[in-house]
Amino acid sequence: MRIVVLVKHVPDATADRTFDPADNTTDRAGVDGLLCELDEYAIEEALKLAEDRDADVTVLTMGPEQASDALRKALQMGAHDGVHLLDSALHGSDAPATSLVIARALERIGSYDLVLTGMASTDGGMSVVPAMLAERLGLPHIGFVGELSLADGTVRGRRDGDSASETIEAALPAVVSVTDQINEPRYPSFKGIMAAKKKPVETWSLADLGVEPAQVGLSAAWSAVESFTERPARGQGEVVTDDGDAGRRLADFLAQRKFV
Repeated sequence: MRIVVLVKHVPDATADRTFDPADNTTDRAGVDGLLCELDEYAIEEALKLAEDRDADVTVLTMGPEQASDALRKALQMGAHDGVHLLDSALHGSDAPATSLVIARALERIGSYDLVLTGMASTDGGMSVVPAMLAERLGLPHIGFVGELSLADGTVRGRRDGDSASETIEAALPAVVSVTDQINEPRYPSFKGIMAAKKKPVETWSLADLGVEPAQVGLSAAWSAVESFTERPARGQGEVVTDDGDAGRRLADFLAQRKFV
């Protein structure tokens, strides 16, 4: 059995996001990046499933050179091998192009039983790639799962809503996205960190996948950022000294801004 986990290298969410003025895309070289924290839950779930059965976990990422750091973290956690989709023509790719490239990569991997993803990426937050990927591959898709199990060639996931929970079952292979409520990701151990150095990682280009450069990248994107402005610096707030009328002044402040 093989489980493939899709992971992404994203800019550190605690740092200020910047854009490349040349094409208005997210600057990924000028800021520190890391494995998307929401993807860690998918990795952990894959490892837990693999521990209960004879299964290998492959991590797959698409991105520039530094995206290999995301693969390395996943391998340190316990994944068995990795695939890095690396090509300069991928710069600026949107969700449809991303799903196309990943679908071709999964077709090249060939034999897999389950594809796991996080619920979203912290840089884009669109949550649409898993569904697009399943559509391209002709596979069932279950999204935003908070509990997952495998049995008799099927995957069963529980999805929690505001007023109810539902359990969905699909035949394998399938694409499943998991939420941050499904588990608690493990920290890489020293043994895991050392073992990751010897685990195989393959690098595939668009040519390896049979994808034309014109099908991906910023020029093929269905949407693009036309302009951006930096968020203004936070100004000093108004200090209200209570001289007996602080409540009225606070109410007037809120009313002027239509908060009440």
